[in-house]
Amino acid sequence: MTIGFDLDRIFINTPPFIPGDLIAKLYKKKDNGELLYRIPSRPEQLFRRATHIPVLRPPIENNLAFLNKISKKSNQLYLISSRYKFLEGATNQVIKKYGLNEIFDGLYFNYDNQQPHIFKNTVLKSLKLDIYIDDDLSLLQFVAKDNPKTKFYWFETDEGRSARAHHKTLRKNVVGISDLSEIFT
Repeated sequence: MTIGFDLDRIFINTPPFIPGDLIAKLYKKKDNGELLYRIPSRPEQLFRRATHIPVLRPPIENNLAFLNKISKKSNQLYLISSRYKFLEGATNQVIKKYGLNEIFDGLYFNYDNQQPHIFKNTVLKSLKLDIYIDDDLSLLQFVAKDNPKTKFYWFETDEGRSARAHHKTLRKNVVGISDLSEIFT
């Protein structure tokens, strides 16, 4: 089985002392069901670099344990993150720190600074995944329409639940989960 995963809020948590709403504002405008990503301004990039150092990005232990468990089976695993180029150094540090480069069969990062939904859609089409897991519901709704054979799992975080109100119905190949083990139930 080929399975793809996002990085942030799937395996790496947000800084514990920074409110989720502030982090969301740094990534996209108010989620109204539309994809509204933007490249951060220079001051925002400096702030985001400071908040992406590995010590401020603790692992999500139960999700990493699940990843290690399924990596021992005959699955092909891919990490697909829309982190921009300015976060490349911090991204490389966190990947190495948590040994993700030794688990995944391929690592894909948005270092060309494309719109995240366009970047991920391109990668998803090329990999022809069976399953993809992400915490961004608007992004999943977008990529699901172009990848009908892929089963998408929306990892529902506390911050992400408010996005649900803007999506009256999920696409038929998008399912909400609160634990990664649910992808095999």
